[in-house]
Amino acid sequence: MKAQAVMAATGLASSAAASSINILPTPPMGFNNWARFMTNINESIFIDAGVAMSNNGLRTAGYNRLNLDDAWSLMQRDANGSIVADPAKFPSSLPWLTDWMRSNGFKAGIYTDAGSLSCGGYPGALNHEKRDLQDFLRWGFDYLKMDGCNLPNDEEETYHETYSRWASLLSYPKDVAMVFSNSAPAYFSNQKNLTNWYRAMGWASDYGQLARHSADIVTYPNGNGWKSIMFNYNQNLRLARFQRPGFFNDPDFLIPDHPSLTMQEKKSQFALWCSMSSPLLISAHIPSLPKETIDFLTNPRLIAVDQDKLAQQATLVSRNANWDVLTRTLANGDRLLTILNRGDSAASVHIPLERAGIDFGAIGDTNVTVHDLWSDQVTYLTPGAPPLTIENIPAHGTAVFRLQSISPITPTGAIFNTNSLKCLTDSPSGNVTWDPCQGTDAQVWAFHKEDGRVNSLLRPKDCIVPVDGVVKTTSGCMRRRTNPWTYKSSGNLVDNKSGNCLTENIDGTAIAEGCGYLLNQQVLALPAGVPVIMF
Repeated sequence: MKAQAVMAATGLASSAAASSINILPTPPMGFNNWARFMTNINESIFIDAGVAMSNNGLRTAGYNRLNLDDAWSLMQRDANGSIVADPAKFPSSLPWLTDWMRSNGFKAGIYTDAGSLSCGGYPGALNHEKRDLQDFLRWGFDYLKMDGCNLPNDEEETYHETYSRWASLLSYPKDVAMVFSNSAPAYFSNQKNLTNWYRAMGWASDYGQLARHSADIVTYPNGNGWKSIMFNYNQNLRLARFQRPGFFNDPDFLIPDHPSLTMQEKKSQFALWCSMSSPLLISAHIPSLPKETIDFLTNPRLIAVDQDKLAQQATLVSRNANWDVLTRTLANGDRLLTILNRGDSAASVHIPLERAGIDFGAIGDTNVTVHDLWSDQVTYLTPGAPPLTIENIPAHGTAVFRLQSISPITPTGAIFNTNSLKCLTDSPSGNVTWDPCQGTDAQVWAFHKEDGRVNSLLRPKDCIVPVDGVVKTTSGCMRRRTNPWTYKSSGNLVDNKSGNCLTENIDGTAIAEGCGYLLNQQVLALPAGVPVIMF
């Protein structure tokens, strides 16, 4: 019988997990030119960025990577088959540039494409993989972003085979470990049938340390920056089960100088990316960033959350028309609470701490410490106190709190279908359906570690069970069996008695039926901290 690997933080086990943790234990931080400069790449952009980052505190705060993107090369390979850096753009040579980066406290990253041509039309790596990797290492790079344009066809199997070549090459012992950023999943996102997206995310999480999973963030100075940020944020929320120490979902660059963004929107992107332990790769004209922007980008409390060694991705507690509430556990046992005001005007919100997985009944007469990670102010909540109230969160603003208590944590939050985005919804009668998310107690679910039961906050003494294939909440389930459900890395929530999967039926009812392969109606997102079993 094969052993099952369990990841306590949302994430899946793989044969590469241990080496990935050693290569990239926490999300990368640094600079990339693409969203700000696109193909207008040159040596001075990186020198200027590095000097500015050394002077303005970004490097000291942890932003220690300078990553080249597309268009750094000539349009043709040389007679030996090597890609050649464009001498007009990099007159001092790439080895000189990487030496300069290292001598100034930075690490060097480079871009290539798995296909015959890059997305910008420059030479791709297809059938040149070994030579290109040797050249990148010889030039001094230790981070590789691998795009996925211009492969022989757009089949998932073709991407899998092509990217597996790199996984094999990168697995060989080398003097320098190469971080591998895999963009393959992005080419299967936002499709009607998401099976290939989930499949590509599965092998991408085995092959490297981070995966670009969806659309590119908007590029300077065009487009609607907030709409782009929200799209990638929502895509990231669907994929929390893949993240673990050593592998990070990548919703793309921070764009703090995009002209369409308000200051609150810039700060929200940073706060949300930190809450999800996402890569913090700035794509902006670094020398021109004002002090106010540098101040939030170097917030040590939020960076500590992003770089937390547990690497849990914050997941939805609740969502309605205006508010997203997210939570996760940190390595020291603290609980993170992030509140996004998606509405167009400032507003206040009340959050019962039970929604953050904290049990006031377990803490006696002790307090819950509430640390505001923006203001650095600390307050205390006592048992019996009203819900946490956050006043006047600006339009598109994000509040972030770190909660400390002696309460054991119960993973708590929304269960939603990652295709339809509908939330599992309880009712006073015990009928369970899939409905638009409204943020009510009927859509907030607690996963009890001691016996595996799952209940809504609407009916805390009952729990979900399948009855003749129909999922209901019912009383007495605690006496019948323990560990009734298992969450798989496939995204399936499996009834252990029948082996069936929790499913969104076509009529919106919640049913349990035979598990298919990465089916839209059966792939679910669960709260951070629910154990994930290898699929």
